[in-house]
Amino acid sequence: MLLPPDMHRWSGRIDSAEGGAGLRWHQVVRPLAADAAGLALLGFACDAGVGRNHGRTGAAEGPTALRAALGNMPVHHRLAIHDAGDIVCRPDAQGDGLEAAQRLLSETLAGLLGRGLAPLVLGGGHEMAFGSFGGLARHLAAAATAPRIGIVNLDAHFDLRLADAASSGTPFRQIAEDCAARGWQFRYCCLGVSEFANTDALFRRAQSLGARWMLDEEMQAHRFETVRALLVDFLSDVDHLYFTTCLDVLPAAVAPGVSAPAARGVGLDVVEQVTDLLAASGKLRVADIAELNPRHDIDQRTSRVAARLAARIASRWVAARSTHG
Repeated sequence: MLLPPDMHRWSGRIDSAEGGAGLRWHQVVRPLAADAAGLALLGFACDAGVGRNHGRTGAAEGPTALRAALGNMPVHHRLAIHDAGDIVCRPDAQGDGLEAAQRLLSETLAGLLGRGLAPLVLGGGHEMAFGSFGGLARHLAAAATAPRIGIVNLDAHFDLRLADAASSGTPFRQIAEDCAARGWQFRYCCLGVSEFANTDALFRRAQSLGARWMLDEEMQAHRFETVRALLVDFLSDVDHLYFTTCLDVLPAAVAPGVSAPAARGVGLDVVEQVTDLLAASGKLRVADIAELNPRHDIDQRTSRVAARLAARIASRWVAARSTHG
């Protein structure tokens, strides 16, 4: 179900002596209105897919924790930020309610995109990816020609697993099947893949689907030009971008509050450079942040990192939209 925004969750420091230059997110965010324009935050309070994938549950609490961390973020640009509420996954007649939550996410995102908003989804398990892509696909499906959609996933895992039921480990395999059914090309780039967290079957499936990837150990700050070259080439072949960040791409010391903490991971400095490049590309249509699990966080480290990345996406994305139109 879609719950309306609870604006009481937005709070933080107030520097009244600083005037307009001292504003923080909790002072500028507004509930989504009919005439809203700019950034739309949508929570996906679900970890049914994580549970099905035998991971550590608790990501359903992610949207609340992420908003709490975002509230105190300073506003450095003229941002119009709107809270569109939360999609909450609840058991239904079919079971844990995952598929219904994914459908509702898809429908809601398509509606936000149809209104010209920039949707940033706050998760929640990475099963959200199937709904996030689905929303963009619904929005673009009426085009006369097949849309060229690119997916960039910052993640330690391919999430291309074969399974009897959907889970947080299957969304990009589901997206590939959806693209095939529509007659669209599946364009997928996964950055930060761990050789030791993905089976040979997953690497072979990624290859057979034409996916592109870089291993976590290849994504180092002093080698970022290699990462940049891959992304620039990938973006040259797409018109629309779905950018998803699974927080387990980061080292466990930086992001302990996830379903599957990374033994190595990719440094935050590299993740931020990737984020900047993609958010400023002029092609970003939907972004999300997945796998924030406050239940297993330490000193709110993961929430703070997630908020930093969300604020970074927002500022670069809004600036790019004003430049590219």
